[in-house]
Amino acid sequence: MSVSNRRFAAADPRFRERALEHRRRPWRRVLWTAAALAVVAALLWLTFWSPMLAVRSVQVSGVTGADRTAVAGLVGVAEGTPLARVDLEAVEQRVRTRRTIAEVSVERGWPSTLLVRTVARQPALVLKNPQGKLEVVDSTGVSYDTVTVPPAGIPVVTAASTKGTTQEALEAALSVVATLPPSLAGQVSAIEVSTANLVSFTLGGVDVVWGGADAAQRKLQILQALLPTKPAVIDVSAPDTPVTR
Repeated sequence: MSVSNRRFAAADPRFRERALEHRRRPWRRVLWTAAALAVVAALLWLTFWSPMLAVRSVQVSGVTGADRTAVAGLVGVAEGTPLARVDLEAVEQRVRTRRTIAEVSVERGWPSTLLVRTVARQPALVLKNPQGKLEVVDSTGVSYDTVTVPPAGIPVVTAASTKGTTQEALEAALSVVATLPPSLAGQVSAIEVSTANLVSFTLGGVDVVWGGADAAQRKLQILQALLPTKPAVIDVSAPDTPVTR
């Protein structure tokens, strides 16, 4: 550019503005970057360290009474702990140590609540062990409580062996409870489990030899077909060759 052209450009306000804008641009980038980093840092502090998003309450649902109190005590998260830093899996593991709890899930309830959702175990049968204690068992075969009086409507199963009941034998007893329809289950008494392949019970005035957990639906069909004949004993432990007497 000639000297005269340079003088003309310097005198042109638009040229001067463009030159200034060109010089300011790198500084603007620096300022925008610094502002963005400051916002990120503030959000991180707010989420992970600020008392504004810290645990102030624990909400337990799904259970009541002693179970609710026990679960709240097992959570083990101090008030004031940043909610984002709570180890949810660790809380779930601690709550699962309560045998009366079948399922648990823990979530963050922003801004300051820890949500603990539980499902209590439901009794499927009561097992009377050789020592005479009554153990409450759920449908998965987990013994989770002892009682002095069986819950209403829950069948009592007696362990015939002085050594107690194996898990397989318990599952066989559970198969009876799960298979019988309400119309028959209400008539059942004196369930006895000897081994995994020998469960028997009294149905009304009929002694039923059920056997093991196999072919449960087939056994039920045969039992229902034979009950009208009013036998004293029905043996469906081998469903292909049932026996009555």
